[in-house]
Amino acid sequence: MAEVTSRDGAWTFDGEAVRIVPGHDRSVHKLRKALGEVVVPLQAIRSVAYEPGRKGGRLRLRLRDGADPFSQAVAGGLPGNADPYSLVVGADRTGAAEFFVDDVRNSLQVWEVPEGPCDRYLMPGPGVPLTAAAGDGSASFDGERVRLVWNWLASGAKTAAGPQTFELKDVVGVEWGRQVGMGYGYLRFRLRTPAPERSPEVDPHALSWGIQKEGGTTALLAAAVLARLPHPHAPAVPEPAPAGENTSAQDDPDAMLRRLRELGELHREGVLTDEEFTAAKRTLLGM
Repeated sequence: MAEVTSRDGAWTFDGEAVRIVPGHDRSVHKLRKALGEVVVPLQAIRSVAYEPGRKGGRLRLRLRDGADPFSQAVAGGLPGNADPYSLVVGADRTGAAEFFVDDVRNSLQVWEVPEGPCDRYLMPGPGVPLTAAAGDGSASFDGERVRLVWNWLASGAKTAAGPQTFELKDVVGVEWGRQVGMGYGYLRFRLRTPAPERSPEVDPHALSWGIQKEGGTTALLAAAVLARLPHPHAPAVPEPAPAGENTSAQDDPDAMLRRLRELGELHREGVLTDEEFTAAKRTLLGM
């Protein structure tokens, strides 16, 4: 087993997964502490590197696109000290860090892990219920619905709109961006019902903040919602065949069984709803 420890945290690799535990030192970013322990399966890793510096260096894991809902939510927008997949290593642990990198790289090669995107999340999102407060309000998510509540910093447009509640089935996307320069950080929810494009400060579907760089734990809430939405690279739902038209699957029993298994897998992974699964199965069976 390869292991690297420092005040910043501890990384271990057992040949199947990298286990990341944040440190308890005051220098460890609060977002990493809130995220807690993370287990990254080998199949989720795109690359690993050790970047030497003057007084030690930094270990970095880069994950495959679509493997992790948290990485998908922040989209590379976190600075190094808030990134859970970055570990500051002291000069006395350089040898251990280099051995760690070699061990993970060798396993990636042996198991021929692809670098391309994943069509399903290989890691779970943060647990729920979850609440995050930042800037002009707070957001909560219980696994089924999102609720936004405003405070005294909210714009007149948000105050007039009142608290907002969205059912998960009505959410089609989540956008998160940290505060940069004179702009605002934000957590925005895109709904099925079209809405006018507005800046985060006046959009009743978004929290916004102008001081907190990372917006407290809003990135965790964004990841929790994303983990329960259809994956961005999931296979397309099959189109229903025209009424009365025989499909190749109907003519080939083996092909039909394969398609039924594929539909069942998509249903289990949450890509297909119960209604979509039933409709696709009826179409396939010619019912």
